[in-house]
Amino acid sequence: MLNDAVAPELVPPAGSDKDAPLKEDIRLLGRLLGDVLREQEGDAVFNVVETIRQTSVRFRREADAGAALELDAMLKELSRDQTISVVRAFSYFSHLANIAEDQHHIRRRRAHLLAGSPAQKGSISFALKKLRAAGVPRQTVDTFFQDALIAPVLTAHPTEVQRKSILDAEHDIARLLAERDLPLTPKERQANMQLLRSRVATLWQTRMLRYSKLTVADEIENALSYYRITFLRELPGLYDDIEDDIAAEYPNGDGTIKPIHAAYVQMGSWIGGDRDGNPNVNAGTMQHALARHATTILDFYLDEVHTLGAELSVSTLMVGVSSELQALAEQSPDASPHRSDEPYRRALIGIYARLAATARALGATNILRKEVGPAATYPDAAAFVADLRTIVASLEAHHGTALVRPRLSTLARAADIFGFHLASLDMRQTSDVHERVLADLFAKSGVAADYAGMAEADKEALLLNELAQPRLLYSPYISYAAETDSELAILRAARDIRQRYGARAIRNYIISHTETVSDLLEVLLLQKETGLLRTDWRNNAEGGDSTCELMVIPLFETIPDLQRAAGIMSRVMALPLVKQLIAKQGQLQEVMLGYSDSNKDGGFLTSNWELYKAELALVADFQKAGVKLRLFHGRGGTVGRGGGPSYEAILAQPPGTVNGQIRLTEQGEIIASKFSNAEIGRRNLELLVAATLEASLAPHEANPARNSQLAQFEDVMAELSNLAYKAYRDLVYETPGFTEYFFAATPIAEIAELNLGSRPASRKANQRIEDLRAIPWGFSWGQCRLLLPGWFGFGSAIHAWINQAQGAAKDEKIATLRSMHAEWPFFATLLSNMDMVLAKTDLAIASRYAELVANQELRERIYKRITDEHGNTLQCLELITGNTERLAGNPLLARSIQNRFAYLDPLNHLQVELIKRNRALSSESKIDERVHRGIQLSINGVAAGLRNTG
Repeated sequence: MLNDAVAPELVPPAGSDKDAPLKEDIRLLGRLLGDVLREQEGDAVFNVVETIRQTSVRFRREADAGAALELDAMLKELSRDQTISVVRAFSYFSHLANIAEDQHHIRRRRAHLLAGSPAQKGSISFALKKLRAAGVPRQTVDTFFQDALIAPVLTAHPTEVQRKSILDAEHDIARLLAERDLPLTPKERQANMQLLRSRVATLWQTRMLRYSKLTVADEIENALSYYRITFLRELPGLYDDIEDDIAAEYPNGDGTIKPIHAAYVQMGSWIGGDRDGNPNVNAGTMQHALARHATTILDFYLDEVHTLGAELSVSTLMVGVSSELQALAEQSPDASPHRSDEPYRRALIGIYARLAATARALGATNILRKEVGPAATYPDAAAFVADLRTIVASLEAHHGTALVRPRLSTLARAADIFGFHLASLDMRQTSDVHERVLADLFAKSGVAADYAGMAEADKEALLLNELAQPRLLYSPYISYAAETDSELAILRAARDIRQRYGARAIRNYIISHTETVSDLLEVLLLQKETGLLRTDWRNNAEGGDSTCELMVIPLFETIPDLQRAAGIMSRVMALPLVKQLIAKQGQLQEVMLGYSDSNKDGGFLTSNWELYKAELALVADFQKAGVKLRLFHGRGGTVGRGGGPSYEAILAQPPGTVNGQIRLTEQGEIIASKFSNAEIGRRNLELLVAATLEASLAPHEANPARNSQLAQFEDVMAELSNLAYKAYRDLVYETPGFTEYFFAATPIAEIAELNLGSRPASRKANQRIEDLRAIPWGFSWGQCRLLLPGWFGFGSAIHAWINQAQGAAKDEKIATLRSMHAEWPFFATLLSNMDMVLAKTDLAIASRYAELVANQELRERIYKRITDEHGNTLQCLELITGNTERLAGNPLLARSIQNRFAYLDPLNHLQVELIKRNRALSSESKIDERVHRGIQLSINGVAAGLRNTG
């Protein structure tokens, strides 16, 4: 791992191949890490690391039982200090290997582009070529971009195990590694190597873990770092690329590029607004989040305007300007005679002064460059954009078109996208809280003594009646429960934030655990109580003309919730008040679907199928109601939580479910893997837009035979889902002792102690799987290398379904499954994601974790059920796909796993040993902070090595 001599499998073979640079980079970084380890810890520690690595490789590659015993004995003999050093060494190697892989992805993409190869699948260019070949006209493409909303939403779900300091150091290493692909002189190459060595040493000497729990404010700052690295520049740049690609594929004839003045990709955030299960989020965190958002984006605008002022030295002695630009210059506080003939600079000095005043008004406290003089604040971001467009129009009219790109047009584009709010902050709370708050308000106002105990029909009638009343339930002269005061304060803060930062700052209210129509009506009534839903009683004899500021969005999470989703929405949309509100939302309504809880509730196959069915039912009912549907996909990092490649996932959506409207969560460590590198971040954003474009506009054949085949496939999936659901529920919820096994055979207890985020790991203080959050549930299975939520139940379902038949009928069933894989994107994507999970699953490692279960009978009984299902699943997957090797269709990922896992395994072995020590100490009511630290370091390293474990 750590030098040339001990990492022969990372050395490129004779003759080399396209992945040779990757292997060279991994070898280089491994050698530098080895040098640092020797220098910092000494030869003895280095030798221990190497011995463990070699023994672990033998355990993996040869299934050597002797190696397992040898490794176990070796790990038990490690001192506490040695253990920490060994864990850190292997953890950092995982991090460095990730950097090398990311750089190689960039390198391969650039090589593809430089070679003039055909447009890559997943690029905008590829999507446009596909659409044009299908006869989709330019006007349709233009309309798509004018009307679309594509929104990645960053969340603070607690699986991001890296500190920002570590991310910053790794970003620097990535930059230096990329620099080595340039033609460097010997001295430059030597300097580069010295800097790399220095950064790796810095990484080694930087604390990897957080020793205090993250606050919501910390989570906000972590998320903002990705805006500075990627979103602020790469998202506007992507818009420019898209315009170029459209012009190339659909030329105007005059050679000009038609600009798209629409913010079709916008950023969203839950960080500071997501209260579901997080008592640390309140009105103050929402206000703090928006102040930090505004400060971040206004700092960016101020820097760009300052730089533009230096660049646009255009003189009226050389060229004319528009009267609008001249007027803008005259309004500037700059009266220097040295710039009397430089109206662009004067105008930009005035814009800077207005931005600085605006920044202070919106909460900024440290503006680095003082403005020339006082100026009025901007009333909104649109006024700022208008000033920038005045400059653009003047330049374009006076031979200055070349000066517009890249900075000025990109800045104007950024202002369109980010406004003064940066990202829309979603609010989320569980329906149970809303019910308690309204029960308090109803009881204290004398309207209903026991709202919570009422039947659903009575609740709906009461809520609708209250929504039609001009008076409020709340009185400032009555004392309410603390929860009631807090929830009402949060909604009032949302109203104030919208007034201060603009309507896009907060515009969505998500209801977790939506189970009834009353769950949605409750939030409408709470908005009425806080001034967010207002009714003009003068102009409408039927009950007033109502306006609601926040779209009420149901979140359907469990299997029963998904099955009820369409029915609930049909009933809600039929209500006159809701019809009126939807009309004011542009005849559009959003629905959120939860991948995590549905998976924990029903297993991988059933969750995917119920999500698919819910989407189809929602599309049908929304079409009947004449309402446009926007789906919000609550996807996590792991495949079990809806993870996997976004491009394929969007294209696999049922027809009619995208239509230019999609929001999806980006969670945990997936944010870092996608967006901590600017170029990779831009590619991921492009994949998202390209997939939405294709899914929305690609024609669907009206083919009766094809429709009949799809109906057959769906019937088969329904049967498979029922079988898989029974197998999964039988293990997880109905097998005696399974909960005890899970808490013993995974590091769930240790994960709960990590300072990963501000949210508790469980909704209640107990050891019930029902109350455990889906995120630590999946994270725990990833750490022990079973990844059970991503495959369990599939093998049982396929095996049982096939064996319902005999002889030729059995062969026909197998042929049907193979056709489903070949011809149905939904099923193909499901199997592809499961294939990836199975490639990362390792029973040899999982067996070490099973040893943590003290009860031998329980351990052997449940572990055998899991391993039997694993074998069954592999057999059935191979039967359907014909591939006996995992990731046969993704050789790059297969090689990545093969290369890295021999070095990831030691972390798992060490984690098991440390957990044994920790639990033995805990049984004696003792604590060893070094052991705790070692466990947490190993969790960090394993998560980095697996990449999508959260």
